[in-house]
Amino acid sequence: MRKLYAFLLAAILFFTPNNASAQSCCKKPTEMQALAFNKAFKASHLPPNPISYTPEKGSMVQFPVPNGVDGNAFYVPADSPSNKVLFIFHEWWGLNDYIRKESEKWQKLLGGKVNVYAIDLYDGKEAVTPDEAGKLMGNQEPNRGESIVNGLLQRLGNGKQIATLGWCMGGSWSFTGAVAAGSEAVGCVMYYGFPEKNPDRIKALRCDVLYIRGSKDAFIKAEDVDAFKTKVKVSGHDFTLDSFDAVHAFANPSNPNYDVKSATDAQNISLKFLRNKLSLE
Repeated sequence: MRKLYAFLLAAILFFTPNNASAQSCCKKPTEMQALAFNKAFKASHLPPNPISYTPEKGSMVQFPVPNGVDGNAFYVPADSPSNKVLFIFHEWWGLNDYIRKESEKWQKLLGGKVNVYAIDLYDGKEAVTPDEAGKLMGNQEPNRGESIVNGLLQRLGNGKQIATLGWCMGGSWSFTGAVAAGSEAVGCVMYYGFPEKNPDRIKALRCDVLYIRGSKDAFIKAEDVDAFKTKVKVSGHDFTLDSFDAVHAFANPSNPNYDVKSATDAQNISLKFLRNKLSLE
């Protein structure tokens, strides 16, 4: 009887949902990752038009990552030595030519005075269809992404002024990057990223936030953005919310339905914010 009891107990412990292996294979996805498999969300993101972009001055760089394989980023150096840095975070398609082009554009918009790093969160993978992008975003390991950001921060060393910017998935990672930069973070631009809900992570933020949103966004809830805004302000930082009469992803550089007017207006607001936070004006 004791042997039978021991066998049953072992079986129960093995198959319980709290078993470490069960947690590993059935880990609950983040809200952002869950949306990656949403049919309506995927349908709202048209496949990017083909593009072939030859960088003018940027190039890919590698850097060590704590407890993992090397990380990658597209690096556009400042025209002269500078301690000012902009981290750019790609949308769910990955670090493609659209993002490389945007990185060089933002480096020029900021007067060539900033080092721009477009961080590769997918380790070289890119998507060309919504299904592919959904799988990459939905299966992304957040710890790996954070390790890549921390690896780049270690490469840069201390004494930097770091601003962050990203679209959609990258908008969420813009916040993550700003938190990781700690006291060296000077500003965070989030284009319709998922609002952070963890109060401890919000308390860890050390800079102001500019949030860009489309008023017709069917996926990012206005009440979630408002709650996020309140928590950031309570933590002692400014939160500027600018809304545009547009849908989700209206300013994504790879969106075939790119809203030129709204995206340009949002860019001008973002540029003014970044110039101010990076002490460029």
